[in-house]
Amino acid sequence: MRTVDPKKHQARRTHIIQSAVALFASKGFAATTTSDICRAAGISTGSLFYYFPSKQAVFYGIWELDRTEWEDVFAAAEADPDPWAALMAIVDKLAADAVEPIMAGLLVEVIAQAHRDHEFAAGLAENDRRQISDVAALIRRLREAGLADPGLSDEEAARWVLTLTDSFLGRGYPEPERDVDAAVDTAKVLIARALRLTRSTHLGGDGGRA
Repeated sequence: MRTVDPKKHQARRTHIIQSAVALFASKGFAATTTSDICRAAGISTGSLFYYFPSKQAVFYGIWELDRTEWEDVFAAAEADPDPWAALMAIVDKLAADAVEPIMAGLLVEVIAQAHRDHEFAAGLAENDRRQISDVAALIRRLREAGLADPGLSDEEAARWVLTLTDSFLGRGYPEPERDVDAAVDTAKVLIARALRLTRSTHLGGDGGRA
């Protein structure tokens, strides 16, 4: 019997998903065919269906990619002894993701598919819960260290942090005239105020004061 190397198997799945994501963002889920995915990934139809039972399953792989990437980002945040620096590293990561060229198109497809497909919507909800829980853990560290006092539960404060980072996506379409760096700085100031951050030196000036 042929032995499957788990690392190689996962690497191939990841390659297929990444190739497909660019197509879903540019052409849309409905217009993207399995042949399109095979050409983009440089594989045969048989190979595609060896790794995924359907085009829909490839689209669901978005959550697989997101989970792996988020776990790596949050592991680094957990290891940072400074909870504010850790939280801001996550904000920077989410901001960088938002300006990726494919993000606007992919966001449209994710929202549309979530309204049509209950299983996909469940994946979106699970993704949100994971991010809220992890960000809440960092806020808890800030609060317990006496560095912040949001006046909300850690989970509710985390929801507002993520709501503010969602602003990096603009209004669902590219905004080439937007100063991204300035937007990120503004979001960090607003997050500091929402959390009632007490260590203003993190932002400089009065950015950390409520």
